[in-house]
Amino acid sequence: MNSTITKEKLDKYFAITKEALEMARGAINPEQKEAAEDFFDMAERYYKDAQYFLDKKEDAVLAFAALNYAHGWLDAGARIGLFKVKDSRLFTVDEE
Repeated sequence: MNSTITKEKLDKYFAITKEALEMARGAINPEQKEAAEDFFDMAERYYKDAQYFLDKKEDAVLAFAALNYAHGWLDAGARIGLFKVKDSRLFTVDEE
């Protein structure tokens, strides 16, 4: 079992989560705008926390954990329809 959080892994997950953030930002469901914006805000805050933990605290474990929370908020929002996305590579949603 490989349980090492490498720079390559962090770079990969930062890139994936950033891409998901950008996609979700442009796909907010207007019928559920308030909830969607709340989920997006939480995801963005965790993403920024991940950057802080890595850049300022040099803590890869906390950075990785915060990235997972960030993506979890986006993924949950997509699953319940707050974000109108159909990209199964970035979210656990069905593609059309």
